[in-house]
Amino acid sequence: MKKILECDKLTASYDGMKVLSGLSFSIKEGDYLCILGENGSGKSTLVKCLLGIKAADSGKIIMGDGLKSTDIGYLPQHTNLQNGFPATVSEVVISGCLGRRGFRPFYSSKEKAIAQQAMERLGIAELASRSCRELSGGQQQRMLLARAMCAAKKLLLLDEPVTGLDPAASAEMYELIAELNQKDKMTIIMVSHDVVKALDCASHILCLCSNDHSFFGTPEEYATSHISSKFIGD
Repeated sequence: MKKILECDKLTASYDGMKVLSGLSFSIKEGDYLCILGENGSGKSTLVKCLLGIKAADSGKIIMGDGLKSTDIGYLPQHTNLQNGFPATVSEVVISGCLGRRGFRPFYSSKEKAIAQQAMERLGIAELASRSCRELSGGQQQRMLLARAMCAAKKLLLLDEPVTGLDPAASAEMYELIAELNQKDKMTIIMVSHDVVKALDCASHILCLCSNDHSFFGTPEEYATSHISSKFIGD
């Protein structure tokens, strides 16, 4: 498998405080990487660096196999869209094609087809004309995941995608993500606080620690590491 993203000795700060120090890891095409860590360990800062929103203090983020930061489909942490957001589901989903559209004033038939395919893939095509304000939390997350799929060419970056969802909706979202990885061969990076689920679904674990002793490896290696005992017990 081709390597599509690599962090090489990445150091970055948040509000003037160093939160990432010399971080190195890499992912290959088809990997499913879960990023774990306590609050303040640098997870959000790393996400911003990967998306090109924030510059690192030092080190490199190397995109391979033609990947660009604009080719990453991003699903942010759950946001309640039920108040004051009049857009329809189809309008939100196709907005994921903005990077493809460039400076053209209208979406092309190809981009409309990409959005339609994403909605069908996630089972929300029948909701296309509905207002976002009418959706349940689980439906909103499916819509936002469909939008991320419109932007993604090789990689989906999901920031705590089940936050705020009930157990049934959370299980459905995890199942959808696993299918995208296994059946659609989409590379996944998911930030999560659910250590048990991460060990179950991920191919690799990146655990960020505030003491600079971060871990990167397989779930099996993580489960037997000294770092894991802090999160999952002995």
